[in-house]
Amino acid sequence: MTNQPLDASGSPDPAALRQRLRAHRALSDAPEAELDWLLEHGTFIRYEVGEQPVSPGKPVAGLYILFKGRLTHYSHRGGTTRKVLDWGAGDVTGVLPYSRMGVAVGTTVVDEAAEALLVPPEIVADMPVACPHVTAVLVHTMLDRAREFTSSDLQLEKLASLGRLAAGMAHELNNPASAAARSARFLSEALAESDAASRALGEAALSESEKVLLENARTLCLAPATSVLSPLQRADREEAITDWLTAHGADASFAAPLTDTELRLETLTELAGGLAGDKLGAALRWMAAACTVRALAYEIEQASSRVHELVSAVKTFTYMDHASAPEPVDVEKGLTDTLAMLAAKARGKAAAVKLEAATGLPRVNGFGGELNQVWTNLIDNALDAVDEGGQVTVTAARDEESVVVRVIDDGPGIPPDVKNRIFDPFFTTKPVGSGTGLGLDIARRIVSRHEGLIAVTTEPGKTELRVTLPVAGPRLVSDDQTSS
Repeated sequence: MTNQPLDASGSPDPAALRQRLRAHRALSDAPEAELDWLLEHGTFIRYEVGEQPVSPGKPVAGLYILFKGRLTHYSHRGGTTRKVLDWGAGDVTGVLPYSRMGVAVGTTVVDEAAEALLVPPEIVADMPVACPHVTAVLVHTMLDRAREFTSSDLQLEKLASLGRLAAGMAHELNNPASAAARSARFLSEALAESDAASRALGEAALSESEKVLLENARTLCLAPATSVLSPLQRADREEAITDWLTAHGADASFAAPLTDTELRLETLTELAGGLAGDKLGAALRWMAAACTVRALAYEIEQASSRVHELVSAVKTFTYMDHASAPEPVDVEKGLTDTLAMLAAKARGKAAAVKLEAATGLPRVNGFGGELNQVWTNLIDNALDAVDEGGQVTVTAARDEESVVVRVIDDGPGIPPDVKNRIFDPFFTTKPVGSGTGLGLDIARRIVSRHEGLIAVTTEPGKTELRVTLPVAGPRLVSDDQTSS
């Protein structure tokens, strides 16, 4: 390898090298300032035929911007060597922005004498800030490399989708988690008050008949609610209880915990008829404290259950506890989990999302995580397409020996000149940095892998993506099984 610093005597002419950068296929649209930054931080290198810039287990030297030549990358698995990728003039390879690559997992061999600009890994880490346009281009290149580099590209894209959903899921989890933490904090105070109320009631020395009255009232107080009050109904009930407490010389703060119970004003009046003065106050305080503790415990239970449901949805969405082998897949469950993952995005656009699954929907043979990736891509695109307050409808039904899933949105539709390209790799109508152009391509590949079909029909106000999958039958053969 010949390594020539840009500013050393005898090195390539900087102006000529800059022209080569400008003519580079991947960088031709880059701003001048970003090209200057690459020249400032890069090193011009040459490789002769047979050299190995990348070797297994060794650190990758950085980002290679190839001007000429050809490099081929080989993987070594199961005792065999297999060609994976090759790169030529106009390509980029090596360490790319956001890449986790540290050491090589294969061998890169120079097939034709090559020239390149090498940017060190520590400098590549600064590129998202210093070179946002180039970074966007290279991120797309990295995704392309991931697709071709290994058969695990589908899983990588699914993880990328999970990354895009992370903010929404964080919000989904934050709400119940915050509610549980808040209720737990108040619960310690409520337990202390309940203990104090119990001591005060004990000091009141109720008679047996008074205890019976109190127990009857407390039973209603702690009974499961049989109806759900509207905000207006609840406000009216709390106001009525407050008025009753005030009229009987009791603490009006007891009204809030007593409102959401089955306790009736008639029961309170009956209790007041049997207990008077301090005894009534101690009894009401005891009941209010018990109701507060129960309400807080219920809130913690509900919040914790919601967190559990969300975590379960993520777990089943990714099929993280399943072997990488085909199995009967519950399509309705996959759609339900996917909608849970996208709930925050739907709320962000005030979009109505409806799932209609036929009763007794048969299972399909396949890979649940991969199919969930299809549902995610289709529903996510539908949510992008609709306006604020739009609607997305997802249906699943049996059609003879197939299961048909439809994702329908009421967006503006797909223009005719775009419709025939939506399944092309890297084609996207989204702004730079907002989409990889891989979603529908990967959906098409997954559906094809499952011996199914994917199609689109569109018109202004309605776009339908339709996936047809055969019902469970002969098992698919996994990549691992095919290669064994």
